[in-house]
Amino acid sequence: METTSSTSAGRSIKQASMSFTVFKIFTKIGMFTIGGGHAVIPLIEKDVVSRGWLSKKELNELISITDSLPGVFATNLAALVGYKINGFKGSLFAALGTIVAPFLIIILLALFFREFQNNLYVSKAFKALRPAVVALILTPCFTIIKVNKFSWKSFMVPLVAFILMVAFSFSPVLIVVMGCIGGLIYFNSF
Repeated sequence: METTSSTSAGRSIKQASMSFTVFKIFTKIGMFTIGGGHAVIPLIEKDVVSRGWLSKKELNELISITDSLPGVFATNLAALVGYKINGFKGSLFAALGTIVAPFLIIILLALFFREFQNNLYVSKAFKALRPAVVALILTPCFTIIKVNKFSWKSFMVPLVAFILMVAFSFSPVLIVVMGCIGGLIYFNSF
């Protein structure tokens, strides 16, 4: 009887420790994810894949799932990754981790923004971040292209979607609906 309770207690401590570790990692990721969305992918890959918690293939599958979900990309991805790592608790702590730091940073910025909004150095810092954000967003795009072995034919769908949105002001919602219908037709007929 003691062995069962001590094993159970040991498992609980290990799960709590893992949940705290997941929370710490995703808080750090949330704190340094500038640009949001797909910019979170290189940070998650560095911290999660390098620890052996997920393979690159598993992470890319979770990214694909996350892309099809409504809501905040970084938080949704964190919840899925956390779930794979430590079940429901991992999911909860990873999602909270991505929310806590940005929430506190936004509160602090809101408190002091009026004082610093016209500051030359603050303005330059925000302008300097723009290219970094572009790189953080493009890097996972190229990784996904490489991992999924895109062909030139595969590039046609996002290219057409991009042209429809930019040149013809199509709604992104309409593009998603058209993509779903097109996917259903294509995969059911081939």
